[in-house]
Amino acid sequence: MVNLLLKQMEQTREMMIRSGVENGLQNAKTIQLSRRLDQLMNTYYRQTAFEENEDHDDLFQYSE
Repeated sequence: MVNLLLKQMEQTREMMIRSGVENGLQNAKTIQLSRRLDQLMNTYYRQTAFEENEDHDDLFQYSE
C-alpha cells in the first residue's frame, strides 16, 4: 500500500505543478490537486508511522 501511495503522491504532485504553471496557483483545479496531495501525504504518514510502531512493539513490552 505504501508504494501505491508514493506513486499516487508523485502523480498528483506532477499534475498540481502542471496546473499551477498553466492555470495559476489560485485556480480551483490547482487548489483541488493540492488538497488531494495533502490527503495522500497524511495517509502516507499515518500508514508509515503505524507500521513503524508495529516494528518496534517488542521494545515496549514490559517483563519482570
